Amino acid sequence: MNSRIISACRRYANDPGRLMDILLDVQRDLKGVEPAAMELIADQLGITRVEVEGMVTFYSFFSDKIKGDVVIRLCGDIVDRHAGGREIAKIFSEELGIAVGETSADGRFSLEQTPFLGMSDQAPAAMIDQTIVTCLSPEKVRHICSSLKAGVRPEGLVTAHGDGNNGHPLIRAEVSNNIRHAGEVLLCQVPANAGLHGCLLLQPRKILDELEESGLTGRGGAGFPTGRKWRVAADTPAQQRYVICNADEGEPGTFKDRVLLTERADLMVEGMTIAAFAIGSSAGIIYLRAEYGYLRAYLESVLQARREQGLLGRDISGKQGFEFDIRIQMGAGAYICGEESALISSCEGLRGEPKNRPPFPVESGYLGFPTVVDNVETFCCVSRIMDRGGAWFGGFGTGKSTGTKLFSVSGDCARPGVYELPFGITVRELLERADAAEAAAVQVGGPSGEMINMGQFDRRLCLEDLPTGGSVMVFSLHRNILEIVDYFLEFFIEESCGYCTPCRVGNVFLRKRIEKVRRGLCEREDLDYLKELGKTISMTSRCGLGRTSPNPVLSTIRNFPLVYAVLLKEHGDGVQASFDIQSALEESRRLAKRRSMIYDPNYDET
Repeated sequence: MNSRIISACRRYANDPGRLMDILLDVQRDLKGVEPAAMELIADQLGITRVEVEGMVTFYSFFSDKIKGDVVIRLCGDIVDRHAGGREIAKIFSEELGIAVGETSADGRFSLEQTPFLGMSDQAPAAMIDQTIVTCLSPEKVRHICSSLKAGVRPEGLVTAHGDGNNGHPLIRAEVSNNIRHAGEVLLCQVPANAGLHGCLLLQPRKILDELEESGLTGRGGAGFPTGRKWRVAADTPAQQRYVICNADEGEPGTFKDRVLLTERADLMVEGMTIAAFAIGSSAGIIYLRAEYGYLRAYLESVLQARREQGLLGRDISGKQGFEFDIRIQMGAGAYICGEESALISSCEGLRGEPKNRPPFPVESGYLGFPTVVDNVETFCCVSRIMDRGGAWFGGFGTGKSTGTKLFSVSGDCARPGVYELPFGITVRELLERADAAEAAAVQVGGPSGEMINMGQFDRRLCLEDLPTGGSVMVFSLHRNILEIVDYFLEFFIEESCGYCTPCRVGNVFLRKRIEKVRRGLCEREDLDYLKELGKTISMTSRCGLGRTSPNPVLSTIRNFPLVYAVLLKEHGDGVQASFDIQSALEESRRLAKRRSMIYDPNYDET
């Protein structure tokens, strides 16, 4: 054991800044990072054991106990739950003889649940070591379990490959792209490196001018102007600058970057290279979420091919003095690392905790140097803008929200998948394309976004109205709104880094009160409590997670008031009413032979 740990540390030159990579290697090789391993790692790196343990306990893919030879992670998001995820979990448990969270006595299998796999368009799904299995049914699960028990390795479970590059020899995944509509910017046929070759003929300032003319904003959901952000990084005096691609697509319901990583990896790397030229950077990082680990070998091959073609490394495309290269940094299961400063902390070998602002990353980011962090879709857009021009890109969308947007549509619709459409499309138009005739509620922007009702389906998907990083989850009339709210709060509680009290404690209080509402035990004053607490959490939390975590409560109170109103106990003259709405409605439920998302807080649709 000691020799493997020492080798892992030496592989990264005993650099504490590469602690994430060292722990990933040790976890993979030894199936866990036990206390003795922590001590040895700390000794090799010249840091404290507490620092190592802090990392191991922060990221969900690390464990301070030995896991099974094969680790099965079941996706637990709300779309998977509605698609039958609970039954799938039960069958895995029965077949393997262990509960979720346990390891078999013989050490062969560990069964766990993970918040989100990025496969909402083909739910329910699971991750078995690095192998993704999708569209799970009871029969498929039983076959998987019998194969694993017979000694079949996880990669041997894949008998059919998905479309496009999912069949590439270095991917070989049964994942499907589910591209339902290919627009005119990213998912159409694109010329190789046209944007990069064009930009190298310009002065860096001209690139920034072109981006500002295009109106491109960050595609992660915040919508900050990309050209303006890059200009700050370029203008900040520094000996080094960094470019980081945020491929940590952890927002439940979002999977469009997964498709771009699979089908447009070259376009993404081209965009990162353009960014490096524009701001004067020589080093970049792709931060790849652990759940997309099955794509790593393919992405490494893309980087190597570009080096061999003179598109990465020294004197790129013959441009004397332009040097830029990229490494891949794997994540280890932490939603908070989607926040750019937390992502930077993770790249530095630290817990993924957000940094205080100011300074902003473009002024002082990775290792204290100016750092541009953008997501996969944003870098892909940059490449197309430098090929076709800012005016061309600005011709799509609305006045404030230019270009096309990739929407990840999942849930209660017949055509889940990725839709590339101009900004400004209405929710109703998107639902029609996705064949979601029974949609009653739509969650726009993932759990941190807004849930809208049927009367709001003519609202537009754009920064001016309904902004989204891409997630669009569809819920039909028979779904329980408050069950969904409860799940979202559970997600935020689990994924909070725990640094600040409003987020760490406030969300727990929100969830407890929502559970009370679901039982029909609250009064009207409790809604005021939920609103005030939600507002306080939003205003006083340190990072974007805490600032948006109350949104499931606040948006449903605002847009679905009846859901709450019918569950509140009424009182008059200081005397609590004895009327029990749940009991009164039971007879109507029995006669209708169905449940109601409005009236039944205890019903969990599977």
